[in-house]
Amino acid sequence: MPTPGETEKITINLGPVDLGQIDLLVQEGFYSNRTDFIRAAIRAQLATHAEAVRDSVARKSLVLGVQHFTRRDLEAVRAAGQRLQISVLGLASIAEDVSAELALASIESITVLGALRASPVVKAALAGRIRSP
Repeated sequence: MPTPGETEKITINLGPVDLGQIDLLVQEGFYSNRTDFIRAAIRAQLATHAEAVRDSVARKSLVLGVQHFTRRDLEAVRAAGQRLQISVLGLASIAEDVSAELALASIESITVLGALRASPVVKAALAGRIRSP
């Protein structure tokens, strides 16, 4: 089970009948709570579509999982006169000690299907370069 720091919060709207059915399954002991039911339903759908996800990841050249960029990583990219095109399905994170100037000098674009963690200053500086669904 992921810890709170390893999860992202989402909000969904459900009709009263769907919600009532979920509550009934929770009450009957099939699931410990609504969240447990929703996670199980999401995992079942992801398993059903696992092949399509793998194909899309390969086709779009996405890094699957967690990709972390340290200040040292980005300084090396800048020193080499290059800029990164970051594409991640999962979590992309930029270290807290990365300045907005360094991020702008070393990151050309960011596409994240999942979550991007960076300081508010870096996110603001890269706002025009961040692509999301």
